Amino acid sequence: MTAARRLIAWYDAGHRDLPWRNTHDPYRIWISEIMLQQTRAQAVIPYYERFLRRFPTVEALAGAVENEVLTLWAGLGYYSRARNLWRAARQIVSDGGFPRDYDGLRALPGVGDYTAAAIASIAFELPHAVLDGNVMRVVARMENDAADIGSGRTRERFREIAQSWMNAKRAAAFNQAMMELGATVCLPKNPLCKTCPLSAGCGALAAGTVAQLPVKLRRMQPVKIEDTLLIVRRNGRILLRQCEADAIRMAGFWDLPTPRDLPGASVKRRLGEFRHTITHHHYRFTVAAAAARVPQGRFRWFLVAEMLEIPLSSTARKALKLTETISKT
Repeated sequence: MTAARRLIAWYDAGHRDLPWRNTHDPYRIWISEIMLQQTRAQAVIPYYERFLRRFPTVEALAGAVENEVLTLWAGLGYYSRARNLWRAARQIVSDGGFPRDYDGLRALPGVGDYTAAAIASIAFELPHAVLDGNVMRVVARMENDAADIGSGRTRERFREIAQSWMNAKRAAAFNQAMMELGATVCLPKNPLCKTCPLSAGCGALAAGTVAQLPVKLRRMQPVKIEDTLLIVRRNGRILLRQCEADAIRMAGFWDLPTPRDLPGASVKRRLGEFRHTITHHHYRFTVAAAAARVPQGRFRWFLVAEMLEIPLSSTARKALKLTETISKT
């Protein structure tokens, strides 16, 4: 039995029941794949279900106001994904329907090689192997290959290897099985080699190098940043500031002001702190109650209920949940 057949048989025998695995609708698969970028599957599920309740079709998404799309996306981070989704939906509707081949999918805003391959294979059974972090780990260990996965040349070679393994008649099952294996068995730490369907052919297991693979040499040093978010209240409302784009915020989102935004603000008491990480930037935010004169500019007072209807930044959500000001959504 080939490695692909063993892998697919393992997948068919049981895998995680994720909502996007019960459809071949390219729209729903596309939404899930974009949400899953840089985000764990279990964290995505409530966002995915809520997003599809509001936008059940690509036409519904294309007809939305951008601000509404961003509001539903709030909390998932990497907000350029949401803007690209909205732009791509409008392009799909304008073109008369969803692309049904790899090149057409790859041409959509925000769709890279991995996402195009995932949609092409899962929705249309086209034989394009996916390559994400989980798949690269499986390939590196199976091949006992210590090449730097941060290198574009290595990634392309690994994609070709995955492509050579693929069962073209069951492209969807093969790709999902590869991703499932990396997510649940071939783990970064403490992999479950004894239960792996591919263990008999694993080069790293035979060589005793599983823990050393894959290799990623090009790592940026973490940047540690400390900042303060101020909660200023007036008549049952909280002051927010509309953001310009910066390292952690998307233009148009609303966030709590910092002392730099409110010169002369008087801090009343410290309410707590939280951590927030984006790529190699590690933030530690202190949250404080304050009083301040509000300057001219992009400020507005919001009721707590109104905050659920606007694109609220992840940092504001964390700060307000920390102080039990806003319920979990």
